[in-house]
Amino acid sequence: MSTDTAAPHPAGPDHPPAGILAAALGCRCPRCGKGKLFEGLLQVRPACAVCGLDLRAHDAGDGPAVFAILILGAIMVAGLLIVEFRYQPPFWVHAVIWPALLLPAIILLMRVLKAGLVALQYRHRRSEMLGGG
Repeated sequence: MSTDTAAPHPAGPDHPPAGILAAALGCRCPRCGKGKLFEGLLQVRPACAVCGLDLRAHDAGDGPAVFAILILGAIMVAGLLIVEFRYQPPFWVHAVIWPALLLPAIILLMRVLKAGLVALQYRHRRSEMLGGG
């Protein structure tokens, strides 16, 4: 039996939702914890390929971007100040180092945060994600 024809995996007493942390760190489906959550970098799939959960009802909104900006902004400014005052490099070194560190970090963090918010929404607002209103 292939995974493409897997029966729906309804979360409930017999099938608890996947752990929020595991779903977030693995960017996996919040119901089964196996299917991929994203189609591209940050685009959520319409449905889980493994359990069939309709993911179109998620509403992560701007939450992941706000958290990522606040978290990485604080880390990057602290790092920039430490490098500036300890080593006093020329400006071009800052212009090369910080964007090269920031761009991959922001994408990685936004994926994890968005997956975490989708998992939290599924856990606490499951009826809305399942189409129950």
